[in-house]
Amino acid sequence: MKLLLHACCGPCAIFPVKTLREDNFFVTGFFYPDNIHPYTESLKRRETLVDYARRIELPLVFKEGYDLEGFLRKVVFNESDRCAICYRERLEATAETARKSGFDAFSTTLLYSKFQRHEAIRDLGERMGREKGIRFVYRDFRIGWKEGIQTSKRLGMYRQQYCGCIYSEKERYFSSRPRRDPGKAAM
Repeated sequence: MKLLLHACCGPCAIFPVKTLREDNFFVTGFFYPDNIHPYTESLKRRETLVDYARRIELPLVFKEGYDLEGFLRKVVFNESDRCAICYRERLEATAETARKSGFDAFSTTLLYSKFQRHEAIRDLGERMGREKGIRFVYRDFRIGWKEGIQTSKRLGMYRQQYCGCIYSEKERYFSSRPRRDPGKAAM
């Protein structure tokens, strides 16, 4: 069975690709860049995925262009729902690409991350599958979290420190809670 796997980056693809291949799927990766900020980050993630794909002979398909503005237009004034919007954008693009390209099914490496909203991704993937007329393959790839991290470190892969969107990049550096000055004693 031919499966198109949305892959946000190389490290997150390690365990899902291995597992799906063990389940006798012929896997092709799909890279969707529009939510990743800044553009240089998108390029690093794409490069790392391409390098890993070469190592394991994983065919890849790329969403052309970089429509950051389109992504931001959908999220602005909806920041509290930004993850759901982002999941929908990526899963809809994957399902549509899979259907148009003759794949039997699709899935996503978002199901690998212990930091993502797993049930929301599963529900949305199943809904996109019904809407687009293509099977969504659900697997809880989180069980391979440590294995994927260890493998990516052993291979010297670039590992990002945030999910990709401009909002998550801000959150990794900025906290709205005041920081205590370490030079002053707590009162």
